[in-house]
Amino acid sequence: MSADGATLTDPEPGSTGIEPDRAGPGAAVEVYLVDGTYELFRHFYGQPPRAAHDGAEVGATRGVVLSVLSLLAEGTTHVGVATDHVIESFRNQLWPGYKTGEGVDPRLASQFALLESVLEALGVVVWATVELEADDALASAAAVARERPEVARVVLCTPDKDLAQCVRGQRVVQLDRRTKTVLDEAGVTAKFGVPPESIPDWLALVGDAADGFPGLAGWGRVSASAVLAHYGHLESVPADAAEWEPGVRRRVRGAAALAARLAEQMDLALLFRDLATLRVDRSLLGEPEDLRWRGPTPEFGRLCAYLGDPDLARRAAQLADGR
Repeated sequence: MSADGATLTDPEPGSTGIEPDRAGPGAAVEVYLVDGTYELFRHFYGQPPRAAHDGAEVGATRGVVLSVLSLLAEGTTHVGVATDHVIESFRNQLWPGYKTGEGVDPRLASQFALLESVLEALGVVVWATVELEADDALASAAAVARERPEVARVVLCTPDKDLAQCVRGQRVVQLDRRTKTVLDEAGVTAKFGVPPESIPDWLALVGDAADGFPGLAGWGRVSASAVLAHYGHLESVPADAAEWEPGVRRRVRGAAALAARLAEQMDLALLFRDLATLRVDRSLLGEPEDLRWRGPTPEFGRLCAYLGDPDLARRAAQLADGR
């Protein structure tokens, strides 16, 4: 159920469930939505290990906290972080090869709950997902925020290509904070060859190794982009390549074989698209104002001491005092 009591349904093909643009003329709020799972992996593999006094690895958690503090120091007022409290989700019931927590370094896996606790103590809204995934939570918060007239822009802080489906115009954008690359709707189309609403279809054909589904054999980025740029969604692609628009057919090598494979494996392609389509649950966020950062809780100082960096608490307090 959604926050207003409406029953949630799966999005239409290629849709994230996000409503049309409703920004008002005086919109001033910028909402930053952070992929905490990506950040934790990035800092775990990108920084030297760091142990707490009890021997537990905490370096990645400290790295993510520093990253969030830097975002706040840049003037961000509204921020939420989504994490995969467990790696498995409802998608594992749909496809046996979907990603699991198997093989995740225990020193990394042990920091998910710790990160959630530290960020909550910092005063940041955290969505720790179990049945859904962090990407679904980000899509859900973006859907709610984008509907509000006071919101000028929603910034999805993740390079994950799944989230490209949520980009709308220049109002909902994707930011890779590591490379400082911003993708608006035109940027998504330039990068993938298809607009945001076709990203799940594109992933269905190309596959997503990170999420554990292979796509359809023979289909690659170029062929998927060429076909979907014209037809939009899987169901609209003619089963016989002879019926493809001539310009599309000329751009795709082996068009006849690819068309036949899609026709033969349409059910599988639709399953892969379902895996790639982010779910929108508006009950995860009431109002964008719920995301306003108002400073750390007293618990934050204790947790910073545990991380071996009490200066984090001092920095957070200074930022809060300056608001």
